[in-house]
Amino acid sequence: MFGTPAQMTRASGCRVWDPDGREYVDYVMALGAVALGYGHPHVNRAAAAALDAGVVGPLPPVSEEALAETLAERIPWLERLRFLKTGAEAVAAAVRLARVATGRDEVLGCGYHGWLDWCQGAAEGVPAGVRALFAELPFNDVAAGRELIRGRGSRLAAVVVEPVIVAEPTREWLQMLRAETERAGAVLIFDEIKTAFRLAVGGAVERYQVRPGPDLVVLGKALANGFPLAVVGGRADLMAGANRTWISSTLATEGVSLAAARATLEVFEREDVCGHLHQVGTRLLHGLHEIQRRHPAVVSGVAGIAEMCFLHYATDELSHRTALAAAKRGLLFKRTAYNFVSLAHDTATVDRTLEILEDALREI
Repeated sequence: MFGTPAQMTRASGCRVWDPDGREYVDYVMALGAVALGYGHPHVNRAAAAALDAGVVGPLPPVSEEALAETLAERIPWLERLRFLKTGAEAVAAAVRLARVATGRDEVLGCGYHGWLDWCQGAAEGVPAGVRALFAELPFNDVAAGRELIRGRGSRLAAVVVEPVIVAEPTREWLQMLRAETERAGAVLIFDEIKTAFRLAVGGAVERYQVRPGPDLVVLGKALANGFPLAVVGGRADLMAGANRTWISSTLATEGVSLAAARATLEVFEREDVCGHLHQVGTRLLHGLHEIQRRHPAVVSGVAGIAEMCFLHYATDELSHRTALAAAKRGLLFKRTAYNFVSLAHDTATVDRTLEILEDALREI
């Protein structure tokens, strides 16, 4: 029986191919790590040149400083920054810097910040003492957030939040986070792994004009359009704490990802990528709402924002059947958060996507 593909042989634009040669329009987009489309030619050319230059060496590459300067110019709240390889280690580095600055241990988190021990309060294999230092802060709940922050007071090192979780943040919630972390003497960290280079180059801080902004910010995923690179950055005094602790990664400054990130940023500035993502994403989001109205027995709701959205289903079985029916028709569409549009998705592709979903739901 035909199912969703388990492997792929190649990817290009917004399409992937499985080992049997079947072609699929894709909205997984490497879990949001690709915003320009797979194998973007400008990024590939930059990466190839860096590959020819040797990839790594015994000294920092000049491209590291060049990219850091470009990012700081475009995202001015990155007064100082450091490159790492994954979002998980970059958020962990931000928390480490907050603990260095405050001399405190406890952390409140909102959203998904990776698999490392410090934020996995319920995961098997995490020591009880580590679990006790972390607690969840609810998204967009001003009263509960204020109570949690004030309850930890002088024990709180940092509050780490994803600024978008299924819905947009309220201004009141963002203002509460800033005011209460300042009151507690804690560090406010925005985990912009998904939102930077998607909602805007500068992520949610730029989109929602968060002023004053967070103390530290973490970037990743679409930063290098699929090449492994992440950034922790922010206030210069907090980043200086890196000299008092140990934050290191052997391959943090390999040249290929640095070159890919710089080329990615060039495309974003030249082609208004974020404007395109919002335009085609809005078309997709509106179409999903129409589908939900026509199939309320299967689709119970629509969630997310234009740039990253998904459907809620009445049951898990129905969501699984929908995914299978869509894949049979050449569409990879996630059942949960999130589906991501890219520069390679155009209006015709979105319209065809909505037709496929409609056909799949009619079959069910």
